[in-house]
Amino acid sequence: MSKTILVVEDEVSIATLLKYNLEQAGFQVLLAHDGKEGLHTALDQNPDLLILDLMLPILDGMEVCKELRSQKKNIPIIMLTARDDEFDKVLGLELGADDYMTKPFSPREVIARVKAVLRRFAPIAAFEEPEQAEVSYEYGTLKVYPERFEAFLGDEPLEFTPKEFELLVYLLENKNRVLTRDQLLSAVWNYDFAGDTRIVDVHISHLREKIEENTRKPLFIKTIRGLGYKFEVPKK
Repeated sequence: MSKTILVVEDEVSIATLLKYNLEQAGFQVLLAHDGKEGLHTALDQNPDLLILDLMLPILDGMEVCKELRSQKKNIPIIMLTARDDEFDKVLGLELGADDYMTKPFSPREVIARVKAVLRRFAPIAAFEEPEQAEVSYEYGTLKVYPERFEAFLGDEPLEFTPKEFELLVYLLENKNRVLTRDQLLSAVWNYDFAGDTRIVDVHISHLREKIEENTRKPLFIKTIRGLGYKFEVPKK
């Protein structure tokens, strides 16, 4: 079954080009030409991925992204912008975007990014043999089930954006190891994000807000001064 991509882009020529190339790659494509229409379509149709322009009429891309995340919609989002602005880049990812592309871009690059994001967020269980045991991580009150995209703190379910969850799982897979910000950028974002490690710090902060009882004295995600971060298994 083909994946559905929602393209929210007010420039008709770019929207048409994206639609054509995505359909040629085997995707179903929905179009919206302003932020309000894009938000309503995303909420109604629940697409597999959203390509979202930053500068949109009525509601801009930041507002659309923020509203989707506030409603617990964990649709992967690739944000587009005509500006190569560091503040926009960090803010967009802070609000819950999963990838970021600056115009102009090639259709081939868009397709590659779309496939990479979908591959990262596809349920692992769909590709596994039924008899394989489910991977899980349980430390104290924290329980994480990567294949189900689920996590709990005690009995309370936790809500993550896809990128936050991917970062958490990577930290868990490398528990008790110090990981530099550059390592996390490379592993989780899968490419060099202009060396801007603030993106890592923002996502670490979000994770701590969700899994730590006291963010000032984190139990799980420790800052290793001058190096990076590590997920530390609490001593029993």
